[in-house]
Amino acid sequence: MISDNIGKDLPTFERKDIPVVCIQGLGFVGAAMAVAVSSAVDSKGNPKYNVIGLDLPNERGRKIVDEINSGVFPFESTDKKLLYHFENSVSRKNLFATTNPEAISLASIIIVDINLDLTWKNSFPDVDLNGFIRGIRTIAEYVSVTSLVIVETTVPPGTCEKVVVPEIARILEKRGLPNDSVLVAHSYERVMPGSDYLDSIINYWRVYSGHTKEAADRCMNFLSDIINTDKFPLTRLSSTTASETAKVLENSYRAVNIAFMEEWGRFAEEIGINMFEIVDTIRKRPTHSNIRQPGFGVGGYCLTKDPLFAKVAAEKLFGKKIDFQFSERAVDINNRMPLAVITRLEKILGDTLSRKRVLLLGVSYRQDVGDTRNTPSEILVKELKRRDIEVVCHDPLVEYWQEMGIKVIRDLPEFEAFDIIILAVPHKEYKEIDFKKLSFKCNSVILDANNVLTNKQIEQIRTIGSELLFIGRGD
Repeated sequence: MISDNIGKDLPTFERKDIPVVCIQGLGFVGAAMAVAVSSAVDSKGNPKYNVIGLDLPNERGRKIVDEINSGVFPFESTDKKLLYHFENSVSRKNLFATTNPEAISLASIIIVDINLDLTWKNSFPDVDLNGFIRGIRTIAEYVSVTSLVIVETTVPPGTCEKVVVPEIARILEKRGLPNDSVLVAHSYERVMPGSDYLDSIINYWRVYSGHTKEAADRCMNFLSDIINTDKFPLTRLSSTTASETAKVLENSYRAVNIAFMEEWGRFAEEIGINMFEIVDTIRKRPTHSNIRQPGFGVGGYCLTKDPLFAKVAAEKLFGKKIDFQFSERAVDINNRMPLAVITRLEKILGDTLSRKRVLLLGVSYRQDVGDTRNTPSEILVKELKRRDIEVVCHDPLVEYWQEMGIKVIRDLPEFEAFDIIILAVPHKEYKEIDFKKLSFKCNSVILDANNVLTNKQIEQIRTIGSELLFIGRGD
């Protein structure tokens, strides 16, 4: 059991005959990964691993650590399966959290889940690796020989080979240890917070590689313990750089696909057709099943930045200047997508928009998730506030919008208090609103910015007589 000095002391596990895994970084990915690993069991139902979640000794890190050790998952989640397995792991005492980096010395496997953000220098994209490198150095200072380090963080391609391996080797030599006595692998996550939060780890395909064959083999064995590989086979790539590139490329592809649909959404609005029914028709063709659709914008931790990671890697790690025109343009288009809401409203309201009161339904970056990082709602709210337009924000999964410093209401207010209602996120709660039971202002406007409304709700609103607008369709 862990001492009363939660977050600082190291745990003493009841089961000492199973390996310890340390998850470095307890954000949306690391916290879920800690549950996935601690919930892996053998044929007799016994846990395969003891897990220590490690975070920084700052206010946020201590809060997450204290919540985990108190049996509270640190993020809002609609995934009952994840919460069930989290509670099981805490109760059987094979999942603990701490801010003490000495926890690394207890582990035979360390998983790196440190956030790595895109920054801008003189209008050029850059990735500040300093925090990530500090995390790698901490691992190298405490890691035991023969341990395996698996980098899950989305990194510029080449990071494992040119940053992680040399940094670990340098510190191991300072410790008087062989510089190759710790194995390094890369296996990127495809975590999707929401109703399938846990399944996006344990019941989903995985790509991996190792800096050496031994590292790749060890990584494969570990992943096979926590992932349902019978239904979701692992894919080994030839190098860690290839694995890193796969993550960046798959996210870039999706971001470009979304940006491509933006102009088609404007086309549909202008000529009065429904682009969503058109896209659904196209998706019936198997080769086109993953075509995206118009919407409110792109948010979250991945698609907003990953398309620019290859450009950064080419210059920063390989000394090559390569243009990524599609990727750069996609990021720019996606960043401006939320502003189409204002253009749409201005066509109806003109100069009177500045005197309206707005209710924004949804501030998280995707449905049924409480994550507000890089949410397109932030772009819209900032522009509305710049125009001195009053905005009230509602979200069933967010209490406080940290990036904006805004308190978010969680109970639906009276709609008649607002001139404009914008549906930005297709949360389940919004799809269940019975508009027949609500009162609206005369001449109120309802704008569905993200294909939120059901056909039944659309008919209800039209019966009420409110002005109904859409992003991506002109009817």
